[in-house]
Amino acid sequence: MANPSPGYSVTIRIEAPSGYSVTSELVTAAGQAGAQVTALDVVESHSDGVVVDMTANTSGPEHVEEVEAALGGIAGVKIAHVSDRTFLIHLGGKLEVVPKLELRNRDDLSRAYTPGVARVSKAIAEDKSLARNLTVKRNTIAVVTDGTAVLGLGDIGPEAALPVMEGKAALFKQFADVDAWPVCLDTKDTDEIVSIVKALAPVYGGVNLEDIAAPRCFEIEARLREELDIPVFHDDQHGTAIVVLAALNNALRVVDKRISDIRVVVSGVGAAGNAIIRLLQASGVSHIIGVGRAGIVARDHEHTDPYRAAIAASTNPDNLTGSLSDAVAGADVFIGVSAPDVLTEADVQSMADRAIVFALANPDPEIDPVVAGRHAAVVATGRSDYPNQINNVLVFPGVFRGLLDAGVSDITDEMFVAAARAISARVSDEELNSSFIIPSIFDREVTRDVADAIVSVARASSAEG
Repeated sequence: MANPSPGYSVTIRIEAPSGYSVTSELVTAAGQAGAQVTALDVVESHSDGVVVDMTANTSGPEHVEEVEAALGGIAGVKIAHVSDRTFLIHLGGKLEVVPKLELRNRDDLSRAYTPGVARVSKAIAEDKSLARNLTVKRNTIAVVTDGTAVLGLGDIGPEAALPVMEGKAALFKQFADVDAWPVCLDTKDTDEIVSIVKALAPVYGGVNLEDIAAPRCFEIEARLREELDIPVFHDDQHGTAIVVLAALNNALRVVDKRISDIRVVVSGVGAAGNAIIRLLQASGVSHIIGVGRAGIVARDHEHTDPYRAAIAASTNPDNLTGSLSDAVAGADVFIGVSAPDVLTEADVQSMADRAIVFALANPDPEIDPVVAGRHAAVVATGRSDYPNQINNVLVFPGVFRGLLDAGVSDITDEMFVAAARAISARVSDEELNSSFIIPSIFDREVTRDVADAIVSVARASSAEG
């Protein structure tokens, strides 16, 4: 059974007979069924009984049924209702539009709307650049998806992707005070997506592409960057690459290895893997092997996908062929952005001394982190219930805060490397150890440091230009 998680937290309303020991019996029964009880509240009390709300973390729907059965097995106990707390927080969505000013009287209305607003509109009509200062464009981005590559769920469509995009927008606001809005498109046509985003662009100061399947995501990003005058950032690619590089910088400090000397294996050569490989190369890694579903990406193979062909041409200097097991033998670093359980304990054991394993497939990693830790010196995942969570929330709020503050349209590898260094630097020498290579996602200074790094690079590039 998987470990209980807040993602499967439930509140169980229980009708029970009154008695001194009833609450302890309920907690014991739930605990014996494997639940983590986080709260117990008596909501009603009568002479012959009580109504209790038990809140607990479970590992999934089947586990909830087991917990219900355990509680119902207590004499006199009746389960009245079970509420899934994750679904409850999504009722009505997670976003709202709130005006920044209060319209108290006719004078306020005359300035915010008609007739005063006409003067502002005329000024923007004469100079469109004024929209950045005089409208929401200054601090607003679009979170754009077609719902084809959502989390670990795959192609689930725009409606099902909306809760994820809402969550992303909430994180932008919470961590960087960036106003973001979901734009979920009911089309998978590359030309149509590019056309729609271009038509929407006047409202936004930037575009965050999200959960669009490879290889279409590469073309969509490239075309939008070329055709728009606002920054376009594909978080699944570059956000992942930046946070991986940040964690790797510090993991190498732990194992005392230089980035220029290491041999890296990247499992998964889709959007995230492609960007990770490119950013590692930009950071000085010269020996990288990419591994896809068909095995090691090698130059001798036929590659109908031009992006896969580019990986083959720029990696795997020894032109090694074979499986993932062949690739990781003797490697210093494994980075997984692929699928659950593709890496074995024997594979990790075959790696170089003081090996680093980043098993980032979500929700189930490429290898059980506990198993990997038997042989690797540093292990990281994308999960919050293990040490060293490598999470994009450390990246994208600060990146867009910096891009909006700098007022730039172009995004460069130099910005990505600088952002990664800023994240790495949040872990001091005193804090650094094998279980703490990356700062907490709730470290508010990370966003500011990343934003400052982006602004610094932008200004340096502007001065050179």
